[in-house]
Amino acid sequence: MTRVLLTGGSGFIAAHCLDILLKRGHSVVTTVRTAEKAQKIKEAHPSYSKDKLDFAIVEDIAKPDAFDNAVISEPPFEAVIHTASPFHFNVTDPKKDLLDPAIIGTTGILKAIKKSAPTVQRVVITSSFAAILNPYKGNWPGKTYSEADWNPITEEQALENPANGYRASKTFAERAAWKFVEEEKPNFSLATCNPPLVFGPVVHYLNSLDSLNTSNQRIRDLMIGKSKSGIPPTGTYAWIDVRDVALAHVRAMEVPEAANKRFFITAGFFSNKEISDIIGEKFPEMKAGLPTGDALKPGDYPEDGVFKIDNKRSVDILGLKYRGFEDCVVDTVKSLQGVGA
Repeated sequence: MTRVLLTGGSGFIAAHCLDILLKRGHSVVTTVRTAEKAQKIKEAHPSYSKDKLDFAIVEDIAKPDAFDNAVISEPPFEAVIHTASPFHFNVTDPKKDLLDPAIIGTTGILKAIKKSAPTVQRVVITSSFAAILNPYKGNWPGKTYSEADWNPITEEQALENPANGYRASKTFAERAAWKFVEEEKPNFSLATCNPPLVFGPVVHYLNSLDSLNTSNQRIRDLMIGKSKSGIPPTGTYAWIDVRDVALAHVRAMEVPEAANKRFFITAGFFSNKEISDIIGEKFPEMKAGLPTGDALKPGDYPEDGVFKIDNKRSVDILGLKYRGFEDCVVDTVKSLQGVGA
């Protein structure tokens, strides 16, 4: 059993991390922005007492001292899983809305751990494929992405638009974390998890159709007929199921060999057309609202192909066995039906 601080407890990935941590017998304190969110999580896990599941309120992760109190615990923490990060494209000022919160949120918690939680041995941070991918190379057929790759985006490019701002926030925050460990030499080792698009079932007690994570929105839009006249381009063709993302974080905390490593966690490739095809086949009652013929073309793979992926490290060290895309889409559709799609 490990005493764990899990940040961003009401988020899509963290909610699944929490389930896995509790099932594996760990003792968890999770940060939430409000007491109301804490209450919802508590009610959804009625069999766990305060020594197995407790809460710390952190209203704004972008404040430099946001985690100063949260990292102090009795019994003391042995690990931290940091998933909390701003992510949305409703951005007016990329620096203020995305870059600063991501970088300060990451370095702030590392400083707080070093200063006030010397018992912490391992910190796992949610990064992203956005910190690996080179957005200026397009689909880059022939390229194989792995943990060795870094997004080369600059601060100037980051300020050009919200999409760049998001990618840069992930890249700069992760770089800042590795720099901190290198320069400050804390007691803990670091591991980062870098998922691409994350699909999968939502946690019902926290979700409405309007507050879905960005990736799942494309499944919702197909379900409700929003993409009938034309399916959007897929964009990034790599994906992972949220349950595998959560397990990767927990394994990165548990496995000694994960120390000081990045993990590019991905199940493989998908296209928006494939999502539509699976929904049409498995949920025939939705077929009438799905795109057909030419309306499907923008969501297919490009004729000249896409990059390749190397996820061997996550399989060898974390022991991940990735779920298949059809199972993921079917489970996601069913869970979205549960919140009103």
